[in-house]
Amino acid sequence: MAKPELKSSSSLIMPGDATTACWSCGDMRASHFCSACGKVQPPVPVDYFSFFGFPRKLNVDTGLLEREFYELSRKLHPDLYARAESREQEWSMEQSSLLNDAYRTLKDPIKRTEYLLRLEGVELEEQSKAATEKARATGEVKKQVVPPDLLEEVFELNMQLEELRMQKKAGENDPMLIQEIGKQKMSLEAKYEALLNELRGYWDQWDKLVDSGAEEDRRKVRDKMLDLLNRRNYVRNLVRDVTEALESST
Repeated sequence: MAKPELKSSSSLIMPGDATTACWSCGDMRASHFCSACGKVQPPVPVDYFSFFGFPRKLNVDTGLLEREFYELSRKLHPDLYARAESREQEWSMEQSSLLNDAYRTLKDPIKRTEYLLRLEGVELEEQSKAATEKARATGEVKKQVVPPDLLEEVFELNMQLEELRMQKKAGENDPMLIQEIGKQKMSLEAKYEALLNELRGYWDQWDKLVDSGAEEDRRKVRDKMLDLLNRRNYVRNLVRDVTEALESST
């Protein structure tokens, strides 16, 4: 059975956009269960926010999210439908799968932001289809563009890492070089956290604009969040590369 997917497109059904009769009793169904007869309902193509009945905002009440998750997990557990009709068994498994995916995404603030941006029609640089297809065609590793404000620092760091690799091949060890690269790593880690703090500020701006903002203002905030996430991911990858280089040198 193919795994159902919550699509991120204009075809998604938003809360209140449509009413559907329960397949069992014909009453107007709720999102996951019929409020009249209690029967589990087939999944509908909603986004992760709508699945939990949340607006598309980035400041999520994680306590409420967790409570909703465990409540739905209990009600949708496939074991409860072991003696039900086969379609009810299938729907409970599909709903449970969607529930788990939605919860994993929304409980993580970065995944939540990335997901919302995809709903808005934009993708992170390292996730873009064009970059993926190019890497697949050439056999190369997909690379991100160096953020302009990091060009000089990245150039110097790459030279130091290359020198470290050459020393390792030659069986040499330069404690001063290792110490300097370690300092660079600490600087990058500080930038990584600073970018997260900057991103948080735009979450508040976005949430306010969801209710009353003009499309142009929303676009500006969306583009800024995209830029911050791309930069943060680039710094994250740099920290990973530096960590691996330092570990291999010892």
